[in-house]
Amino acid sequence: MNRTAAPLPNNAVAEGKGTPVARLARLALVLACATLPPAFAAEWKMDPAASRLDFAATFEKTPAPGSFKDFEVRLDFDPERPADGRLEVRIGVASADMANADINKAIAGPEWFDAARHPQAEFRASEIRRVQGNSYLARGTLRLKGVQQAVEVPFTWSGEADTAGMQGEFTVKRQPFGIGTGEWAATDVIGPDVTIKFRVRLLK
Repeated sequence: MNRTAAPLPNNAVAEGKGTPVARLARLALVLACATLPPAFAAEWKMDPAASRLDFAATFEKTPAPGSFKDFEVRLDFDPERPADGRLEVRIGVASADMANADINKAIAGPEWFDAARHPQAEFRASEIRRVQGNSYLARGTLRLKGVQQAVEVPFTWSGEADTAGMQGEFTVKRQPFGIGTGEWAATDVIGPDVTIKFRVRLLK
């Protein structure tokens, strides 16, 4: 007489999950996931020929524009994962150009940028967040003339596969950095605010 085997009780199936073979399989899966390479944001470098870093002070309430000719931007950034991003900007302050040789020489001096003792300014940010759409905000530290201050830099982003652009504008106070000392420390002639504008083309 043929006999039909009785089905295993549900708890027997459940107990199978704890067998040595099952535990070994789960361990192997965990180890495989742990060895997967982490996801990093894309690395971007600046195209100098297609990038600008401008500034504008005020002299007797009249705009006094200029630009930095020597600067570099490095960015690790994925617009869909901005929190993983990092932004680094280096500026050669002696390259400040206000379209006048005498003024350029003066602002490189000790009362202004003091380029001999502090040849570079740097901005570094490891906190980037999306504001809305293609608008983002980088929070970091600006080091200028030996002084460090927290600065927020808003920017918009546009990109394709291997080319991207970022541009933005923000304002910094010159006095905390000691930009303009002695007779220039007062703000009645040279205003307290300096507007920074940038337009950067980036390549992978």
